Amino acid sequence: MLAVTLNWLEQIHWSAYVAVAVHLAIQLCLCVRVIMRRRSVGESLAWILVVFFFPIVGPLVYLVMGELRLGSRRARRFVELFPPIQEWLDDLPERHQVDWSRLGVQCEPMSRLGQLTLGMPSLPGNELELLDQWQSVFQRLVEDIDAAEHTCHLEFYIWHLGGKTSEVSAALVRAAQRGVTCRVLVDAMGSRAFLRSSIAEEMREVGVRIQAALPGGLMRMPFVRFDLRMHRKIVVIDGTIAYTGSLNLVDPRYFKQDSGVGQWVDAMVRIRGPAVEALAITFLADWYLETDAELEQLRETGGAVAQSRLGESTVQVLPSGPMYPTESMEQVLIMAVYAAHKELVLTTPYFVPSESLLMALQSAARRGVKVILILPAKIDSVLVRYASQAFKGELLRAGVRVANFHGGLLHTKSVTVDGEMSLFGSLNLDPRSFRLNFEISLSIYDLDFTQRLRALQQSYIDQSELMDLDSWVKRPMGQRLAENCARLFGPLL
Repeated sequence: MLAVTLNWLEQIHWSAYVAVAVHLAIQLCLCVRVIMRRRSVGESLAWILVVFFFPIVGPLVYLVMGELRLGSRRARRFVELFPPIQEWLDDLPERHQVDWSRLGVQCEPMSRLGQLTLGMPSLPGNELELLDQWQSVFQRLVEDIDAAEHTCHLEFYIWHLGGKTSEVSAALVRAAQRGVTCRVLVDAMGSRAFLRSSIAEEMREVGVRIQAALPGGLMRMPFVRFDLRMHRKIVVIDGTIAYTGSLNLVDPRYFKQDSGVGQWVDAMVRIRGPAVEALAITFLADWYLETDAELEQLRETGGAVAQSRLGESTVQVLPSGPMYPTESMEQVLIMAVYAAHKELVLTTPYFVPSESLLMALQSAARRGVKVILILPAKIDSVLVRYASQAFKGELLRAGVRVANFHGGLLHTKSVTVDGEMSLFGSLNLDPRSFRLNFEISLSIYDLDFTQRLRALQQSYIDQSELMDLDSWVKRPMGQRLAENCARLFGPLL
């Protein structure tokens, strides 16, 4: 009996050695793969830390979330889509020439970088209306849907049930009933409750086409990375009116009221003019990737039609995401930071900067630019909150003014440069937005709109408290340790 027991223990002993050896081999293989992927140094080191520091769990997390797996079908559709879409986009500047001599010297290089990296040209002659109150957004949106004659296209990360969102649903039902082609594209995870709701079913019954973007699930997890999200906010009505910005289709009075951060604060822009066609093309491309629609059919029924000049704003539509060159949108943002000579003001809810962006902000402040970073005092992500806090001291020491907004969760994403040009859209200043999410941003080369946006930013500053470096360095040791630990995982957030 004793011999049998010893033999059994010896087998367990050797099995444990084999298991450890196999696990170590898996870790080493994954680390070699991380290194060969040639990501940023910070992201690579963060993944190596995860793989080695968390046995079993770390390798599993990397296998699920470590690589940009878009799925073979979506990748194939994108390859098919790229040539005709690029041909379509190349035709836009032929019809709409920008007179760069009327704009600031930094505008044309910014536009050139955006076009070379993300494919979209700058288009002049747009009329822009900044909507900084969510009630105004819903009112104008419902009015435009009710006036639609041909198409209503809506694309959102979150479609939340309750409040004013039901008025948008009702307006789409009315539009579909009078023969308007209505297409709704929403993120499968962010809008899960809406997709399963009776309201969505009622909309489908009258002909509103509702499509989930980037669907996940356990069966798809080995083939498609489940946390890639469609974060864009786009509305195009009849190909003549468009909206974009930071507001999801949510009524702030009902959305995440139990998170303890207050109502979400957003802004949108209503556009008329040539840039509407670029936003319409972006929507149709997204719809094509997620459905079985034929591109020619979409071009005929999609409402992406040439627009005449209606205003003075030059606008460049910048779609970004995993299918585009790595870090393209971050390059545009960093160039905007370096283009500032007098003032740079940024608003974002989630701030986890890369080393390049952090250095750009620090150097801007040190060379005499007035840099103001406006962040919500409270956010709905604990890990992001701690990681974000870890960077503030370095910014304060460089002379960056960090303003903590106390009027709710400031969700507006905006950048103004010297009061002359601006960036505006759905892009957060964090790795997820730069590399993982499908985002939409506008580069706006227009003094009048930028000054209106700067006035909105000032209203946020007036509701904020500027951070003090002396108070910052006196925070408890435990808090500093937690923040610096969270910072290590910043490239993965």
